[in-house]
Amino acid sequence: MDFLTTIGFEPTHTPQHIILIRLLIAAILGAVIGWERGAEAGAAAGLRTHILIALAAALFTTLAFEIYHEALEGGSTNPDPIRAIEAVTAGIAFLGAGAIFQQRGSIQGLTTGAGMWLAGAVGVTAALGYYLTALAVAVFAVIVLAALRAFSHQVVSAGSGETGKGTEPRNDR
Repeated sequence: MDFLTTIGFEPTHTPQHIILIRLLIAAILGAVIGWERGAEAGAAAGLRTHILIALAAALFTTLAFEIYHEALEGGSTNPDPIRAIEAVTAGIAFLGAGAIFQQRGSIQGLTTGAGMWLAGAVGVTAALGYYLTALAVAVFAVIVLAALRAFSHQVVSAGSGETGKGTEPRNDR
């Protein structure tokens, strides 16, 4: 292991293959959420954005806990990995806020921003090793996004007497 350390391969508290599996799971689940968002016409963020957000959140979480364990081993008595997760949350909220805009009394991008925030939370969850929870949340998100989008299209169509084409509510994105 000394040779690997000299070329830049740092030993980690969590085995490297587990870290890679967690990052992969975060990326896949981010893709599931992003795929649904990208399917909606006019959605500000889709597949690639949600993958990157989930992956970045998972990476920052992994790094936070690796730093935490390294600080404990170094003798620190007060390491706090929660601050790193708070920073991840704030960064994703900043991205989500950028997806939201108001025009002529209509707010657009709320669902996209919420989806981005959720993709980040799924990334954090996967990075912590809670795979079943991350999977369940991603599935719930797709159900909420797809099923309720279809339901809202039917409600708007029924209320306007139209076939639903071009009548999606503009304040639910």
